[in-house]
Amino acid sequence: MSDEQAAFSIEKIYVKDLSLEVPGAPQVFLSGDTPQLEVQLGQGMTPAAEGLFEVTLSITVTARAGDKTLFLVEAVQAGIFRIVGIPDEEMAPVFGVVCPNVLFPYARETISDTVTRAGFPPVLLAPVNFDAMFQQQLAQAADQAPKIQIAH
Repeated sequence: MSDEQAAFSIEKIYVKDLSLEVPGAPQVFLSGDTPQLEVQLGQGMTPAAEGLFEVTLSITVTARAGDKTLFLVEAVQAGIFRIVGIPDEEMAPVFGVVCPNVLFPYARETISDTVTRAGFPPVLLAPVNFDAMFQQQLAQAADQAPKIQIAH
């Protein structure tokens, strides 16, 4: 174990990728259909330099009315985080829970702003429990781990 002081700081938050599609325009604006929203989340982490990590939160929102796609917006919100002095075995929750909790409000605003600029009412994403998602991923990984059987 090192004597280094544990530290966590946000160096930069930015939109890494942003995509919007309105395939049925202008007709989608003329129908009064109520859209059904589908939201998908993804996360990633890449070491950037000593003690610096880029963490990404990807959100894809698809609005459909029947078999028609009204819009599709994809945003990758990223942050560069300085993380030092934290033991390796404790890093996974930092990347899977702490960093996404920091990034989510920015991603939520990016999605809402983009959808509004496309001519639709804002999409206000519900809060996400990243801790529960992380625990679920751990449980799934444990279930998929190879089981070792010893024959007697």
